[in-house]
Amino acid sequence: MDLDQLRNAYKSAVEAWIAAIRQEEALASVDHSVADVDRWEQAHFHEDAIRNAVKAAKKRYEDALREKFYSF
Repeated sequence: MDLDQLRNAYKSAVEAWIAAIRQEEALASVDHSVADVDRWEQAHFHEDAIRNAVKAAKKRYEDALREKFYSF
């Protein structure tokens, strides 16, 4: 992948993460039944998985930048 693709992949991952955070927050703002708490907890796990994808995309982009500018 070239740097533009890596940057765009990172930015897309961040946008997905923001959406997941907003979904989790919305579920935290309702009156809670057992089912609502379960959905809220599931949203947290989803947000956490997307955050990990963001971190991985960031690392790939940073590694490519280091390679380009510092040759390591």
